[in-house]
Amino acid sequence: MEKSPQTIEKQTTKKTDLIVITGAGGFIGGNLAQYFTKKGFTNIRAVDKKPLCQWYLHVAGVENLCLDVSDEDNCARVCENAVEVYNLAADMGGMGFIERFRVECLRSILINTHMVEAAYKAGVKRYFYSSSACVYNTLLQKDPKVRALKESDAYPAMAERGYGWEKLVSEMFCQEYWHERGMKTFIARFHNVYGPNGTWDGGREKAPAAMCRKVIEAIDAKDLSINIWGNGEQTRSFMYIDDCVKGIDMITHCDELIATPINLGSSELVTINELVSKVEKIAGKKLKRSYNLSAPLGVAGRNSDNTFIKKVLNWEPNTTLDKGLAVTYSWIKGQHAAKKAGKRIGRG
Repeated sequence: MEKSPQTIEKQTTKKTDLIVITGAGGFIGGNLAQYFTKKGFTNIRAVDKKPLCQWYLHVAGVENLCLDVSDEDNCARVCENAVEVYNLAADMGGMGFIERFRVECLRSILINTHMVEAAYKAGVKRYFYSSSACVYNTLLQKDPKVRALKESDAYPAMAERGYGWEKLVSEMFCQEYWHERGMKTFIARFHNVYGPNGTWDGGREKAPAAMCRKVIEAIDAKDLSINIWGNGEQTRSFMYIDDCVKGIDMITHCDELIATPINLGSSELVTINELVSKVEKIAGKKLKRSYNLSAPLGVAGRNSDNTFIKKVLNWEPNTTLDKGLAVTYSWIKGQHAAKKAGKRIGRG
């Protein structure tokens, strides 16, 4: 990506500088607020449209605002005095959600449109945008034995309908705010993030959480069977949440990546059947499998080519799926027990 002719000035964010995180009541945003707090940042503004009681993570010392950032005026309030903005707000979920509710996904364009303008007007120094591997050309993802997708594979454009196109257009906004207006923007294309403190039921959950929940429910009901969407041979890579938030931090503070989309995902490719087998091993149970061939499937295969991130950051997401799933399964098991006992649980 050609850099702006404007001079790039090195700058260090102080621990007292205001950091804004939108979508902070959700999975990645909540974990990001926790991550920066643990790093010693003392001035964090967390924003989500959901009531605070529905946020998964409440981080001590963080300013929490319940505002809808698809509204222009709210964005101005959110960005006031901010030095860095991390925009993770979006109306999205797992494949079942993004295939059924394309209009809602497309309307998230309002969020980034208003947020990036408000950040620019507020004089924000660094603006991070959470994009998605759904921007990649779907014609390259028709085979479960897909080759790993590199950043250039987004063009010629043939993104996933709804969600993928919204993300691709929002990337363009971020790139132009650097090239035309000089605001440093950073863009990460997430590949299937999972882990504790995320959505695990209700229709918006991703495959790892869904499989953990289904196995837990089957064991609890003493009905050792599981229904899998598709034939189970679809392939994906899954990135653990700790790798995700670390990657966000590293990308946003690397000036070589200004206005340059980059993959942020694991390169450990598995079939959905293999994912189920891994969860069964953690649970210590084997389940009888049935397959719903009419369920939303998404692309046949998708994996992250990490050549670029390794070159630029000398790092890539490296938590193994076995390790991350074990932690995730344990957390969802606790959430399931709490829900069954009638206790209040977060919805992410």
